[in-house]
Amino acid sequence: MKGGPRVNGAQSVIRTLVDSGVEVCFGNPGTSEMHFVAALDSVPAMRGVLGLFEGAVTGAADGYARIAGKPAATLLHLGPGMANGLANLHNARRAHTPVVNVVGDHATYHHRLDAPLESDIDALAGWLEGWSRRAVDAESVGKDAADAVAAAMDSPGRCATLILPADVSWGEGGVSAPPVTPSARRPVASGTVRAIAADVVADGRTTILLGGEACRERGLRAAARIAEATGAQVLVETFPARLERGAGLPAFDRLGYLAEQATRQLHGAARLILAGAVSPVSFFAYPGRPGDLVPEGVTVTTLAEAGDDVTGALEAVAEAVAPGVEPTVRAPLRPPLPSGPLTVRNWADVIGALLPDNAIISDESNTSGGGLAAALSGAPRHDVLMLTGGAIGQGIPVATGAAVAAPHRPVVNLQADGSAMYTISALWTQAREQLDVTTVLLNNRAYAILRMELERVGAEGAGAAANSMLDLSAPNMDYVKIAEGLGVQASRASTAEELAEQFAAALAEPGPHLIEAVIPPLL
Repeated sequence: MKGGPRVNGAQSVIRTLVDSGVEVCFGNPGTSEMHFVAALDSVPAMRGVLGLFEGAVTGAADGYARIAGKPAATLLHLGPGMANGLANLHNARRAHTPVVNVVGDHATYHHRLDAPLESDIDALAGWLEGWSRRAVDAESVGKDAADAVAAAMDSPGRCATLILPADVSWGEGGVSAPPVTPSARRPVASGTVRAIAADVVADGRTTILLGGEACRERGLRAAARIAEATGAQVLVETFPARLERGAGLPAFDRLGYLAEQATRQLHGAARLILAGAVSPVSFFAYPGRPGDLVPEGVTVTTLAEAGDDVTGALEAVAEAVAPGVEPTVRAPLRPPLPSGPLTVRNWADVIGALLPDNAIISDESNTSGGGLAAALSGAPRHDVLMLTGGAIGQGIPVATGAAVAAPHRPVVNLQADGSAMYTISALWTQAREQLDVTTVLLNNRAYAILRMELERVGAEGAGAAANSMLDLSAPNMDYVKIAEGLGVQASRASTAEELAEQFAAALAEPGPHLIEAVIPPLL
């Protein structure tokens, strides 16, 4: 441990986090965390960002790390606070996002009294299937914090939870600890590379499914070289954590969300090679339909798992089967600006026509986003952050965290209306921090995706009572007023011309903006 003055436990935690590269703490604190809050003034290198709800806090930490490539900390209040943040921590877990949770707890001697907020925080931490530890004293909590950061950064990334009892936080004798080196990505064995290289050239009936780090530029280029030389089909996992897209990059279709879409895409393949992805399954079970989306007779082999050096493995395969071959990349091409009333299709063309260079897109457009990939394929280079874990309410917080991580890049949040209401308070954080986030909120006044699923699962007897559970129009929500009430400039568009004018204006002006785009539902 480092020398220097001895401090209290909370101060040693924050100093250690900063020394380990954690510079932002998204928090919603309570009484048990007050010494941690007070310690922020003693460590100015740590930026504290307040969220009004723990789901906004954890989602922001997810978005931050996806862009920054390193964790932010969250500060959560006891078990109920962590429980409020678990949905977006689930998304972070599925995205292999490094997050360091600091969860305050009662003083160790207070547990026996069974106070009203007493709960099993350890069980909640275990649910994330990551790393967790309960601090026991001020002298060692700095080391706990260093271990937490390393655990979060261990390849391929995970949630690490440090439970910080109040008396450990206020206890004297704390010392900051030096950083701990996380584990690196595992190299893929040369024998595996040779075997995959032999398979991929066998008969042209190979599909490669990319996931994780393979969805970044190097992985995409390597996969495109393989496809160019062998005729292999390349697909990207359905909801990648971070996908680099746009002009100058190879463009691959994502595996369809609907089982029948995925089945069509995989039809005719003899083998499926997984490169940082997992073997595809349907999101839900449907009566009389298989959940495994791999067609019968298709051989599934793994080039690299999420924690492996998938990019290096793809490049090695490319060198074996496509030496000297250049990848085919997308030429610059924007859709023309549409006109007339907004529809479920043409709104995406407005975004594609006007998207600024080097943008970050937080995409939770859900059923309204069917035309988005095509509209953006030739737009300037951009990153897309998607709903990897499927727990809605991610879009606004992830955009918030991404904007903190990359203050000089424009952030665009494409947001479904129903999902927005889960964590819409994150707009207040955007206003407080003056973040350059433009939210296009697609208001179709319905849980449209659930309308679709109601039909797809074959639920019988659905009538007025069932449909009312999926309807968001009684009463209609006024997102312009909601956003303005949270300190964000807002406007409403019902035509393509209005959306184009308002989107361009929002991008040109600093600070957060929301545009309520009124569109008809897909169903």
